[in-house]
Amino acid sequence: MNPDSLKDLLLSSGATLTGIGDVTEALSGDIRHLTRGIAIAVRKDLNRDTVEFLLGLQGLIEAWLRKRNYRFLSIPPDSDRRNGKFISRLYEFFSHKTAATCAGLGWIGKNGLIINSRYGPKLSWATVLTDTPFMTDRPITRSLCGNCNLCVRHCPSSALTGTSWSIGEPFSEIVIYSRCSSLKKKRTVFNNKPNCGLCINICPYARKVYKNNKRERIYLKESRSCQ
Repeated sequence: MNPDSLKDLLLSSGATLTGIGDVTEALSGDIRHLTRGIAIAVRKDLNRDTVEFLLGLQGLIEAWLRKRNYRFLSIPPDSDRRNGKFISRLYEFFSHKTAATCAGLGWIGKNGLIINSRYGPKLSWATVLTDTPFMTDRPITRSLCGNCNLCVRHCPSSALTGTSWSIGEPFSEIVIYSRCSSLKKKRTVFNNKPNCGLCINICPYARKVYKNNKRERIYLKESRSCQ
């Protein structure tokens, strides 16, 4: 089945990126029949408004699939813990990183985050699994970080191991999360933040986005002055 009409709906509704991957190898147990992962990303910081926006996009997907009598399971955005309710337990079933890489939307960087070649790591993600027989996008199977180690060298908690991700070694330790969380507990400046964010901001792909945004703002300012 061609997914273009669903993708067009999501992009016109505010999604920055969307793609569909074959996630069969990552499935187990009761969800093994949901072989297609619909990955959605928005170019926004992860906060309550972003979570609500991603949940709205998931709702559009659910309505689209329900109308066509396909089954689905929505994996909520990363910060949508819902105070330990059932929805938060879905994190244990499936990772947004798997959906994103299988859909060809990015790779897992040395900072442990999904990096997209255009938008860098500054994206927030959600996933919907489905049994719809969609045609899939070409997956990304290895890291494109190359020899860059900026995030590794500058991580204040030494939590990044410098390991390059590949689909063939999915269990290699890229981030020692206990070190990252330990640093957060020690520094009150990180209160109410998921992390220090340095590994995001120092990434060359993130800085490329910043430069492009700056050029765009300058262009818009100059355009208005000429009107």
